[in-house]
Amino acid sequence: MQPHATLLGLLEAYRKGELSREEAASRIEGLRIEQLGEFARLDLGRAARCGVPEVILAEGKDPDRLAEIVTRTVAAQGRCIVTRATRGQADLVMERCSEEGYGADYLEVPRSLVAYRAPPPERTGGIVAILTAGTADLPAAEEARVIAEEMGCTVRTAYDVGAAGIHRLFPALKSVLDAHVFIVAAGREGTLPAVVAGLVDRPVIGLPVSSGYGYMGEGRAALASMLQSCSVLAVVNIDAGFSAGAFAARIATMVAGP
Repeated sequence: MQPHATLLGLLEAYRKGELSREEAASRIEGLRIEQLGEFARLDLGRAARCGVPEVILAEGKDPDRLAEIVTRTVAAQGRCIVTRATRGQADLVMERCSEEGYGADYLEVPRSLVAYRAPPPERTGGIVAILTAGTADLPAAEEARVIAEEMGCTVRTAYDVGAAGIHRLFPALKSVLDAHVFIVAAGREGTLPAVVAGLVDRPVIGLPVSSGYGYMGEGRAALASMLQSCSVLAVVNIDAGFSAGAFAARIATMVAGP
């Protein structure tokens, strides 16, 4: 049974005998909630309902409770994605996962963790390209990459190709032109997404990043610039790598699908 199963995946699992009729019906309903004490309600039907798996935001969560949420999610769904986890939170989660016989990998740059007892999802055929203006944009870009890959997409990257050295962009674009959708991360004045959207015939998602300082710093100028773009692009919130990755994966999968 594939993790993060969509409606079609659940029907196929029932056809193969991997799920009982009752279990398939429960998952297809898309309203599976598992209560953890008084502190959490796990939305285990999100993937079937929305096409996007439940993703746990670690920020502000007690490490013990976070570990319980993660292990229960892995037990129910096979895999669990955690974003914005500190090293201390990740260490405890990985320890608890090991005790349960699960694997867990912590990625330092995006501060993301993937816990698992099942293999990665099957590839959907969707291809997502992620570009960054500079290396300061990597945390948001890598968060987007983790999400898109966990949703079954192939991700191609071209980093540090911003407008300050625009000659870097054109050879980098050649390596990712087969992508179905582009995520373009930029801080400071946020120029790069508008430039890319004026060069490619695929959807572009602008990901403003909280680099930059002074007036309109911390991503505000980048967000405003992307919203004012005369090139056609969609824009997510500042540092919203999860939103960019999930939205891009939905588009790429739909385009690549049968």
